[in-house]
Amino acid sequence: MKSRHLVFLGPPASGKGTQGRRLADENGLAYLSTGALLRRALRDRTGLGEQARPYLDRGEYVPDEIMVPMVLAWVGEQKEGWLLDGFPRTVPQAEALDASVSEKPSAIILHVPDEELRRRVTCRLECLECHRVAREGEGEKCPKCGGVLAPRADDVSASFENRLAEYRRLVIPAITYYCDLQRARIVNGTGSPDEVYARVKG
Repeated sequence: MKSRHLVFLGPPASGKGTQGRRLADENGLAYLSTGALLRRALRDRTGLGEQARPYLDRGEYVPDEIMVPMVLAWVGEQKEGWLLDGFPRTVPQAEALDASVSEKPSAIILHVPDEELRRRVTCRLECLECHRVAREGEGEKCPKCGGVLAPRADDVSASFENRLAEYRRLVIPAITYYCDLQRARIVNGTGSPDEVYARVKG
């Protein structure tokens, strides 16, 4: 892994959280999942959570004016390498991130066919405490922290389809941005987590 600043992009249910956390842990990178951050803000009813709630309820991406300052503040606090899971999600977000750092990030993009994504969300669970993604059949408790495993609210069919449409509309141009700058690597996200991770490591 050459870059110590990474962004992890891909459609909903592509495995960004699973693969991003593993890559960050293995390489000593600070890790930020904007999705988990927003879901925690919703649960805790913070000001940010209440601003974001209408967008998340509709399966839409949260506007740049909410997300960009929050993420850039976190990035500015990091002294070493970092990995962003699910950010930037728009071209303006990518441009704002580039403008805020001297070492420009590289992008890893997970590609998974739509039908596989739909299959995955029907059996996906998440720990309410540490936000580790699990599968049905792993029990009721998180094997990592002991927290409760539950389905994600944003995996409801209508919300998921909206999120997938928003991904195509907003995130694909951001991926193109990184590809045009030759700072992107597209990875096949199908197969077992270990098979995908072997590709992610490159």
